Amino acid sequence: MNGNMHKTEMNQEQHTIISMFLDRAESSPQKVALRYKYLGIWRDITWAEYRQKVRHTCLGLVALGLEHGDRAAVIGENRPEWLYADLGTVAAGGVTVGIYTTSAAQQCEYVTVHSSSKFFIAEDEEQLDKVLFFRDRAPDLKKIVVIDPKGLKRFSDPMVITFEELLEIGRSLDEKEPTRFDDLVRATRPDELALIIYTSGTTGPPKGAMLSHSNIVWTSWSIGEAIPMFPDDEMVSFLPLSHIAERMFTVFLPLRFGYTVNFVESPDTVTDNFREISPTVIFAVPRIWEKYYSSVRIRVANATWFKRVAYAFAERVGLEYANRKFSAQSISLWLRLLRAVAQLAVFYKLRERLGFERVRMAVSGAAPISPDVLRYFHSIGVPMREVYGQTEGSGPTCIHQGGVIELGNVGPPLPGVEVRIDEDGEILVKGGNIFMGYFRNPEATAETLTEGWLRSGDVGVIDERGFLRITDRKKDLIITAGGKNIAPQNIENQLKFSPYINDAIVIGDRLKFLSVLIVIDEENVVQYAQDNKIPFTTYETLTKAPEIVELIHREVQQVNKALSKVEKVKKFTIVPKKLYEEDGEVTPTMKVKRKYINEIYADLIKAMYKS
Repeated sequence: MNGNMHKTEMNQEQHTIISMFLDRAESSPQKVALRYKYLGIWRDITWAEYRQKVRHTCLGLVALGLEHGDRAAVIGENRPEWLYADLGTVAAGGVTVGIYTTSAAQQCEYVTVHSSSKFFIAEDEEQLDKVLFFRDRAPDLKKIVVIDPKGLKRFSDPMVITFEELLEIGRSLDEKEPTRFDDLVRATRPDELALIIYTSGTTGPPKGAMLSHSNIVWTSWSIGEAIPMFPDDEMVSFLPLSHIAERMFTVFLPLRFGYTVNFVESPDTVTDNFREISPTVIFAVPRIWEKYYSSVRIRVANATWFKRVAYAFAERVGLEYANRKFSAQSISLWLRLLRAVAQLAVFYKLRERLGFERVRMAVSGAAPISPDVLRYFHSIGVPMREVYGQTEGSGPTCIHQGGVIELGNVGPPLPGVEVRIDEDGEILVKGGNIFMGYFRNPEATAETLTEGWLRSGDVGVIDERGFLRITDRKKDLIITAGGKNIAPQNIENQLKFSPYINDAIVIGDRLKFLSVLIVIDEENVVQYAQDNKIPFTTYETLTKAPEIVELIHREVQQVNKALSKVEKVKKFTIVPKKLYEEDGEVTPTMKVKRKYINEIYADLIKAMYKS
């Protein structure tokens, strides 16, 4: 599908990430840009303060030896200093390299050494320990900066300084050379490299996707035409900033729209912080939305009889309303009235308890979401839309736009983005969002970029309106022994809609029938076991309890009712442990590493096909 280049209020070709940041700070100096919680109190940071911190971070790095084009690695949870480090680096003409906080020391070493990072900015003692483990094997590494020095009072190392010391160095240089910062900003060109985003490595070692200033500026303005946001919007930042999707919503889109970003206190306080902030815009991965849905289901099951009946009535009305809206059917006045009652009596209070009562736009991305989950949130009054894309496309390719949100597709391409389907069904993408290539990997770049078209690795179809429907990952498609092509993603999403199933991995390539490895939702299954007096001692004994196996069997059979004969799951096995990123089983965005799972659980898989 062809898309015309969109017009914007500014000449994008002349802008860099940092010039866009400075424009926003200049136009709204006293507006709150960032908010974080310290000692139980939410603290505000204005755009003027934000600008000053970025300026001094930039000059501090330059004073310590960061030169144009140098890389700086950043690892830490979501907090203002992450953004200062990110924008401070690119302001100096450098390149930011984000690392996931959950990465092991060896993984941090790979990214730092491969990117030849000169600086390593670590959040705390835990992350510092990782870089100290490998710094002798990182010849380009010159300086380590620690954001939170708690626990390091007696620690001394000539290579290590605190973030406060970095800012002080920057302040000193600013006083001596007041024009230095502006000179650095002017020296950076839009077509230069700004970020290296390392992919999660589902098919091998992580690859460093190179994104330019113009990639980010172009994409942020294209998103602005597809899903407008406003200066008075509020969002909560809690997903990894080393992932392009959260980086776009937390760092770059606020430069375009000027909305306020609120940082969670810790990964454990996300739900509490949501209730405190009550954001208007939410971005989350499917796993988060599925978790919210499951928690509501379990909470309702344990409620009083009256509340269960009221909720059942409201949910039935809400789903009927959502189904009619999604299928473009007429909605009667009677149904509208019933929905208003359901919203007032049940769903508003529910959304309030979740912190969703002010949400005007919810976005799910980074992985496919079950249509049932999407439908559910619409039924309770949360207007969720799905975005599709990849790191190599600066994040988004397609998104539901305006009021046209449909189940089973991801909407049309962003303005200015072209999407077409190759002969083998692969989705190809072209536009100002397409990356520069993989860092120090020309072979992978040549495989992924063909005459300006990005090979997505996904399979899909485009309808007559230009709306894209994703079938599956190209490499994940299953061909059964009978020659039937099956997309496992759809089956897995339906299984994960169960509150008792956290993950599902469908097996069946070159085999006679489909089977599935099930990872239970520990919290909900434990609750079920306690409610039904099912004895267990460990997670593994829980997965092997006959009553739990029967519970999952019922859930699988329920999904089988909606599947065709060749898609039906004939056998399943509950994996005796949870899947962990540290064990290499899932990515930081909680996507299952299918190839690795097939290898480590080969015995469980063989057992399902023995008879």
